[in-house]
Amino acid sequence: MEMWVVDLMWLYGALFGGILLGSLTGLIPGFHVNNVALILLSLSPAMLAIGIPLSAVAAIIVSCGVVHTFLNYIPSALIGAPDGDTALSLLPGHRMLLAGNAPKGVGYSARGSQLGLLLSLPLIFGARILFGPELGFYEEMRGQLPWILLSISALLLVTETTKLDWPKWLQLLSGGRLGGDSRVAGMIAATAFFLLAGFYGWAVFSLPARSPVGMPNASLLLPSLAGLFGIANLIDIYMTTSELPPQKQEWDLPEAKPLMIPCFLSSVAGAWMAILPGMTAAQATVLVMGGRNVVAKVRGEEGWDMDFDNKMLPVISHEEILERARREAAGEIIDDPHSEQDLEIIAILSAVNTAVTVMVLGFLYIVGRSRSGATLALKMMYPIDTWSGISPTSDFIRLIAVTIAAGLIAVPMMVIVGKGVLKLHEMIPLQMMVLSVIIFVTILVYLSTGWVGMGVLIVGTVMGLMPPRIGIRRSHGMGIILVPIMMYTFAQKLDAFGFL
Repeated sequence: MEMWVVDLMWLYGALFGGILLGSLTGLIPGFHVNNVALILLSLSPAMLAIGIPLSAVAAIIVSCGVVHTFLNYIPSALIGAPDGDTALSLLPGHRMLLAGNAPKGVGYSARGSQLGLLLSLPLIFGARILFGPELGFYEEMRGQLPWILLSISALLLVTETTKLDWPKWLQLLSGGRLGGDSRVAGMIAATAFFLLAGFYGWAVFSLPARSPVGMPNASLLLPSLAGLFGIANLIDIYMTTSELPPQKQEWDLPEAKPLMIPCFLSSVAGAWMAILPGMTAAQATVLVMGGRNVVAKVRGEEGWDMDFDNKMLPVISHEEILERARREAAGEIIDDPHSEQDLEIIAILSAVNTAVTVMVLGFLYIVGRSRSGATLALKMMYPIDTWSGISPTSDFIRLIAVTIAAGLIAVPMMVIVGKGVLKLHEMIPLQMMVLSVIIFVTILVYLSTGWVGMGVLIVGTVMGLMPPRIGIRRSHGMGIILVPIMMYTFAQKLDAFGFL
């Protein structure tokens, strides 16, 4: 058999193996692509010894990562257990579930991820020109990295639109000049929570982590994010939702044309987030929605503000959403002003999430820098042949082909898997399902990080319960990653005497 046929067979096998693993990581809360990548990295010598080429292992990791960005909407919106990249989609997706429109939400998520994949591909060539050896913009940007991270974090904080009451003692001291409904009070609360999450992350990342059962690459990032964005959300759902209405079986994907511009802007934002360490799809989504709001205000339109991930945003409660769904099921036509916004947010976040994964891969081959656990595993597995000439390297072309194929296959998979999860909802009460996921995530945290991880999970859960009750965006919890990175980079930049 000719060598190219053997290579092609390995590529197909790696593609479908990665799709299978990506389905598991996307659907199992707390089980991330990074875990699979690092496990495959540790097993790569043994796989190479039995004849599996490293290029096939790399294709498995890439395929797994792409499918994960499609399917991870399912547990986020239909079960209520997001990871860090889909945390913002939890509330819009859950509202769609309560309103009986979960299938439509799945369709919008699939279309958003598909557009994010396809629209981000030409951006790789733009990134090659900008950050490649000819212009070398990345080397110039590295010196300003801490200031860039600080500026983006400040932008996310000053655009907090939540209005809060000032504390009573401040109202008394100011003679009533500081009263209620103050955006400044909302921004101060958001900043305080952002810094609290940051110092929590600083403390967490300095703790030792060890699996009691010998699982490799134990990381306390899993329990901290699971607490902040997962268990806390699950507790809120368990306490506030006890029934689900019948779901309208509208599984068709929406037209691509109306979503083309917002998804392209999302892909551009995702491309920048892929370059900056510590930035995720959550921050990119906030920036895209903020940009859309500014454009709407300039045009004299009302705009949607940026409180889409704030539990206190919808003035309608869970009970009111359920009542609307019951009336719709009875044949009454109900105008829901939140539905259009929720669907576009779901598509935008899905587009950003997938675009970040594609651009992180491109960035690895453009400048040789990893921005995720998966690309770090690729870099440690074998030397990366960076794209220094006019044409991309053969290795990069092969992995891009795997990326496109995995993304196209993942679109119909979302519909099939979504139908299966909704059938589970019909057979198992929602509260029982939510409680089962909480128990599963807790067991996974213990097995991977032990009692230290359990303590981190508990603290993270308590902190994750705070934003909805304060009335600020959940995305400010990403300070858990951003603040430690900024502290480290500023320390390195300002340590002129070399003490560090």
